[in-house]
Amino acid sequence: MLNSDQTELDLPPTHSESESVFSDCGGVHTGSMEDAGAVGLCAPSRMAEPGEAVKKDLQHLSREERRRRRRATAKYRTAHATRERIRVEAFNMAFAELRKLLPTLPPDKKLSKIEILRLAICYISYLNHVLDV
Repeated sequence: MLNSDQTELDLPPTHSESESVFSDCGGVHTGSMEDAGAVGLCAPSRMAEPGEAVKKDLQHLSREERRRRRRATAKYRTAHATRERIRVEAFNMAFAELRKLLPTLPPDKKLSKIEILRLAICYISYLNHVLDV
């Protein structure tokens, strides 16, 4: 996961790589980069790195806006959904384990989470009372 100081390389660029590499051509070339090299219409002054155009486009944005854009990507959403699913499963397993430790009649009665917590509080206070006597 990226922190707020890192740049977001997984955002879609606002223009294609061929446009950024051949931007000094004045719009003469409309084909692929291979076509330009073969025909010799326009030679790039240097090859741009894949995330460089995105970095330049995002430099003027505030930290909060960069964070919003990063969170809007499908990759971020699926990672967040996976983390949340794991968290909820662990939470439910903890409630199930706590439920097994509590005495109820009938023993297999389905309890809500709040009922499990209230019953656990009562049971703990009962055990404290038994130890004090």
